[in-house]
Order: sequence, then structure tokens, then C-alpha cells
Amino acid sequence: MSPSTDRPAAAPRSAFPLWLIVACGCLIAALNFGPRSSMGFYLTPITMERGWSRETFALAMAWQNLLWGVGATFFGGFADRWGTAKTLTLGAGLYAAGILAMGWAPTPAAFHAAGMLVGFGVAGCSFGIVMGAFGRVVRPEQRTLVFGFATAAGSFGQFFFAPVTQGLITDLGWHASLYVLAALMGLIPLLAIPLRGASAVHTGVERDQSVLEAFREALGHRSFRLLVAGFFVCGFQVAFITTHFPAYLNDLGLDPKWGIVALMLIGAFNIVGSLGAGILGMRMPKRWLLALIYAGRSLVVTVFLLVPASPVTVVIFAALMGVLWLSTVPPTNALVALMFGTRWFAMLGGMVFFSHQIGSFLGVWLGGVIYDRTHSYDPVWWMGVALGLFAALVHLPIREAPIDRAPRGLPQAAE
Repeated sequence: MSPSTDRPAAAPRSAFPLWLIVACGCLIAALNFGPRSSMGFYLTPITMERGWSRETFALAMAWQNLLWGVGATFFGGFADRWGTAKTLTLGAGLYAAGILAMGWAPTPAAFHAAGMLVGFGVAGCSFGIVMGAFGRVVRPEQRTLVFGFATAAGSFGQFFFAPVTQGLITDLGWHASLYVLAALMGLIPLLAIPLRGASAVHTGVERDQSVLEAFREALGHRSFRLLVAGFFVCGFQVAFITTHFPAYLNDLGLDPKWGIVALMLIGAFNIVGSLGAGILGMRMPKRWLLALIYAGRSLVVTVFLLVPASPVTVVIFAALMGVLWLSTVPPTNALVALMFGTRWFAMLGGMVFFSHQIGSFLGVWLGGVIYDRTHSYDPVWWMGVALGLFAALVHLPIREAPIDRAPRGLPQAAE
């Protein structure tokens, strides 16, 4: 690769310093991920007031996750073509509208539609869009670390919003608390201003591509398909825990405060895990790092299920799971950028994330369905364990290198 592609051309064209771009992007990631990760606190008050089953609530959250995945690819392509700041602003507006609709929805169908709108809005201002901007203004060897900062910021949002959301529900009621969260989305367009200079710039590739060419190239690449398969598992595991863990602890007879404590600890320790993954991803093969993370999750869940539940085991589980929580994101996104460059990075990252959100849909929905049928979450926990081992294995054959691109008009070399 020539020196000109070592450092993306977008960096000197930005009107804002790198530290400001990273700081604002991290704040956006926290504002985006915090309210979304706190939705599990609404399960009990909404289902009790509306008289709905847990499956009804879970299906709305499942649709939310699925539309987040669908939107990630769409908004990723929109950001690559039209600009990061415009995308973040549009996403924030849809996110706020969806949250408001959740507070109004009088029927399960309306509540599910609101969940879809939230999911689409989250996609438009998620850390995947932020990472697309980051990827164009930092050196390739620094991307994993900077992606770790963005992921850690999202985790801080989870840590911060868990007690804030529960406090708002207690003090204002669940309806009014949703209105407050919707209002906070108005900060995102302001924070997006410094990121506008990093959008729609052709950088880091030997040649430009159309959207369809980028799609075909990625789907024809074996290592990309393996990455997609592995990230499905990540979504299944984390979405199930985020949505159902507070209710699971209540079913075990533990004080509801431990659900708040657990989500706070997961968010806090994932700051460590995300930054650690960013650092380790610069020093060891990313595929090995991902395999260790997924195997570690399966081990932690297995031990947690086999020992008697108590506040102590909840704290230990949350801390360990927090370290492994979204630490998959920095190496996964770094591999996408390494394989294909940054021209369509946000869109291709969105394709990987779509797989993550299919897993999220199934994890959340099956959690509600199986609980309503069996009055137990155990079958879904064990599914997550098996899938974690599967993910650990599929990452090992991934090839960590830029894709071999033949000159135009010639067939691409087989991998």
C-alpha cells in the first residue's frame, strides 16, 4: 500500500481537530446506546399496566433489534455517500419519535411499531456510524484502539443510563421517563457537527467501487462470511441478557435493585473490556482475540447457571460478562476495515451488524416465548452457551489481510 493510503485523505480536510471528533463521537455513542440498553427496566411496569405478556414486550424489543440491523446497512451506505452528520441527525429524530411512540402505544401492534421505529432510529445514530467517521481520520494501525473508545463510550452510556432510567421510572412514571429520554436525543445533531468533515470521502482503497460492487465483493469473501456468522452469536447473547436479566433475577427471588446493579456493572466493566480489546487487537491476531471472547462468555454463563444465585454471584457474573460484553466490536470492525478499506466501511460494517441484530431478535424473542411456555429462561441460557462455542470456532479460519483485488476487467483471484 502506498504512503498516501496509510493515512486517510479525510484527516487534513476536516475543519475540526481529531480529539474533538473522537470526543463528540463518543458522546453520541453514549447517548445512543444508553437508553436502548435500559429498555429491560420497562418490561415489568409496561406489561403490568397494559396487561400484556412478556412475549408481547419481548417481541417489540426483538423487532427493535432487527430493524436496528436492517437500518445499520442502509444508514451506513447513506453516511458513506451523503455524510455522517446528516445521517446522525436523521437517526436521532427517528429515535426520539420511536421513544415517544412507545409511551403512547395503546395496543401491542402499536407498541411493536414503535419498537421498529426506535430500532431504525438507533441504527442511524449508532456507534457503527460514528466508527465510519473515525475510520477515515485515523491511521489503519490505530483503528482498533479508536473503535475501542467508541465502544467503551457506548458502555459508559449503559452504565450511566441504567440508574438514571430506573430513577426516572420511579420518580416520574414510565410514560414521562420515556419523554425525557426522547428529549435527550436532541443533543445528537449538535454533537454531530464536528463529524461532518469525515464523510463521503474516497480513502484507503486502490479503486472506487459502486454499492453493488462492494456488496458482491464482501459476500463473496469467505472470511467476511465467517465474521458475519460469529457476530450473529454476539447479538443473541447480549440482547437476551439486556432485555431479560432484570426479570430473571426477580424470578430468582433477588431484590430488583440487583438488576440495576448488574446492568451498571456490565456497562462499567465493558469500558475496560472494550479498551482492552482495542489495545490487544493491535498486538495479537484479531481472530484469536474474538475466539477467546466468545469462549469466555460461554464459560462465564455456564458457571453462573451451575452455582446458587446470590447477590455475590450476580456481581461476579456482571463484572466478568461486562469485560466480554462489547469487546467483540473493536476487532470485528477493524477486520472489516482491514479487508475492504474505508470507502464503504460504514455500510459493510452495517452488513455485519445486521447479522448481529438477527441474533438479537432471536435472543430477545425466544427469551419471551420460551419463558411464557416453560416459566424458565434456562433453555435460552444454554442456547447462548452452545452458540458461544460455535462462534469461537468459526473465527479461527478468518484471514487477516486486505482482500486481493484484481485490476478492473479481470476476475478476482480466488481466496
